[in-house]
Amino acid sequence: MALLLQYTLIYASVLMLVALGGCFSERSGVINLGLEGTMVIGALGGALVMKYMGDLPAALMILTVVLGSVIFGMIYSLLLAVSAINFKADQTLVGTAMNLLGTAAATVIVKAINMGENVNNVSSSIQYIDQRKAFSAFKIGNFEVSWFMILAVILLIVAHVVLYKTRFGLRLRACGEHPQAADSVGINVYKMRYAGVLISGFFGGLGGIVYITAGVSEWKFENGVAGFGFLALAVMIFGQWEPKLIGLAALLFGLFRALSNVYSGFDILETLNIPSAVYNMLPYIISLVVLALFSRNSRAPKAEGIPYDKGQR
Repeated sequence: MALLLQYTLIYASVLMLVALGGCFSERSGVINLGLEGTMVIGALGGALVMKYMGDLPAALMILTVVLGSVIFGMIYSLLLAVSAINFKADQTLVGTAMNLLGTAAATVIVKAINMGENVNNVSSSIQYIDQRKAFSAFKIGNFEVSWFMILAVILLIVAHVVLYKTRFGLRLRACGEHPQAADSVGINVYKMRYAGVLISGFFGGLGGIVYITAGVSEWKFENGVAGFGFLALAVMIFGQWEPKLIGLAALLFGLFRALSNVYSGFDILETLNIPSAVYNMLPYIISLVVLALFSRNSRAPKAEGIPYDKGQR
């Protein structure tokens, strides 16, 4: 049971962070389907920090890994911002291209690094065995709490406060609901949408490093992040683009994802004799069901996905 709870919170932390990123982007009016690619690039940034700065003290290690992942994620999200906001490109196509490019680019970069260090080692993996110990905050019996879990909860609270208790959040939401009206009162819609996309890169990059350090000592970047970016989008829609509901939805999806890791430890589930592949598919099946049942009645920002033209009223 402790292992199930631990995996649930780990996966919920990842889904929560990435879904919050999608929430900020779409609240500003930009659909971000490129969260999967942003996660991979953010994970690459954090993994490179662990590879080359692995001898830092634990506290400084956590800080630099977080900074590395969010900086890489934010820089990568600029591809969406420039394409969708400046050039008014189709946001769905740009996001899809970012997902394909992210995994491919990370794989090529890591293989090039490994080839430069060792001709015989051209794998797409980066090892960070010892550095993972720095992410553990404390233990309660067999249950291990990581700093990333704590950080995810803090950022969830911060996201709610920023969106609903600050002038910035009000302006961001206005740009996603009625950008022409926002512009008429002096709000720079382009800047607010840039801010929303960059914040999504911040959360997406951080979610990527949390995912790849969840339970392994090295990561092969050619594997990507197993569709977690798309699961996060389902969490965001199920959570109605509201941080509090996103947190609850992330726990639900995290539970189903965790079952695929620990189902063999439950006698009841073992007696059902269900193939392991079914448990692996479960979170994705649930996401399809959730989208089919709730997407029609979801209250998405009215102007999301619509390029803003200052000359139109």
